Amino acid sequence: MTSAKKPQSDSRRGLSRRDFLTTTAAAGAGFWLTSPLRAAEPASKNGELHIAIIGAGTQGMVLMQNCLKIPGVRFVAVCDIWPYSQRYASRRLKAYKQEVNVYEDYREMLEKEKALDAVIVASPDWMHAEHAIACLQAGKHVYCEKEMSNSLEKAKQMVLTARQTGKLLQIGHQRRSNPRYIFALEKIIRDAKLLGRITTGYGQWNRGKADDRGWPKEYELDKATLNKYGYDTMHQFCNWRWYRKYGGGPIEDLGSHQIDIFNWFLDTPPKSVMASGGMDYYKGHEWYDNVMAIYEFDTPAGVVRAFYQVLTTTSARGYYETFMGDEGTLQLSEDPRKCRVFAEGHLPLGAWDKWAKKGYLIKLPVEEQKPEAKGEMDAITSVYKSPPQIGWLMPVEVEKSYHQAHLENFFDAVRGKGKLNCPPEVAYETAVTVLTVNDAVAAGKRIDFQPEEFKV
Repeated sequence: MTSAKKPQSDSRRGLSRRDFLTTTAAAGAGFWLTSPLRAAEPASKNGELHIAIIGAGTQGMVLMQNCLKIPGVRFVAVCDIWPYSQRYASRRLKAYKQEVNVYEDYREMLEKEKALDAVIVASPDWMHAEHAIACLQAGKHVYCEKEMSNSLEKAKQMVLTARQTGKLLQIGHQRRSNPRYIFALEKIIRDAKLLGRITTGYGQWNRGKADDRGWPKEYELDKATLNKYGYDTMHQFCNWRWYRKYGGGPIEDLGSHQIDIFNWFLDTPPKSVMASGGMDYYKGHEWYDNVMAIYEFDTPAGVVRAFYQVLTTTSARGYYETFMGDEGTLQLSEDPRKCRVFAEGHLPLGAWDKWAKKGYLIKLPVEEQKPEAKGEMDAITSVYKSPPQIGWLMPVEVEKSYHQAHLENFFDAVRGKGKLNCPPEVAYETAVTVLTVNDAVAAGKRIDFQPEEFKV
């Protein structure tokens, strides 16, 4: 298949990806510095980090609740354009004896809250860049939810601003701080090389059907306020993920978490992608409610093809990622029940025992191996079958929630005690990888990447 030109639907970015690379390279020439991965200055004088949050919606509350579990972190401000979210977040924090100032406009917050060490940005995707850049320029470190932005132009400016200001910018791909994922990559794949040659990747996030979100009518924003902040209706405000102006659809909202794992574990961005999807089920939405994508990756061992799907009409088998090789298969998920390592049946008996002794694996109980029942036709059909895989567990207990470890990594870096697990350059590669899927769906053709497209 031939590489496709960018479809007209890509005009929401303002420039083609290739044209954009040329123009921003010139515009950002003064910003080509080494991106800081750790803070150079100490935190607050008393050792307590003073933080604020912009965007106290559903995801913002998740991050806020996880911050409350981390010692030495105190909220001093909450910013949200919706009084309903302001009220809920400030009352929640008060219950934890953290009194906060409440703001509607982030600019007022940055002007008044001079003692802030860091800001968490959990606003809708289209505002991530504006909020993060303003905070960085105000001298604050920033933890920004993924995706960096639904615009590659804006995402690139986030990277450049972090470099220019020397402030830390962590993007919320939280699997990069998950001990189980780190163990799987460093021990199972890189050290023990239990998968052999990796040939295939697979990932999915299947979410059951759901009605659009509603809102308490007594807290409905008036039209003037909605228009002031870029929304036409309250429905848009509450369901922004389905609109092209505000988000990137389910492939960005859900898929970016897992597509990021492809890049990370294979240690390279993809060389191409083709995809199919559509608005086949829901009415009144602007983004595809289902997407299936196939990536190709060039690795030192050979080509790896990775399939990813996101569905919003069924929860069948939930969400997980799989890497398959000629000697084993690794299945991962934030759901620990789905984390397994499988040895190919053709390996010699006991081939992985040494890794169990080393503490890398725990063999599944016999009753969980579920061998196939033998019948009289088995001898005839066995020539077509592969020997059954043998299942193992990874001995990694994860006691913290999905987001806490990633937030802790950020706060440690702010204190100068470590490096970011997901700095903006890394997250930008993922943004390119993910957002191009929507372009591939629109084009109906394979899109080839150029290596420079992933660089800032």
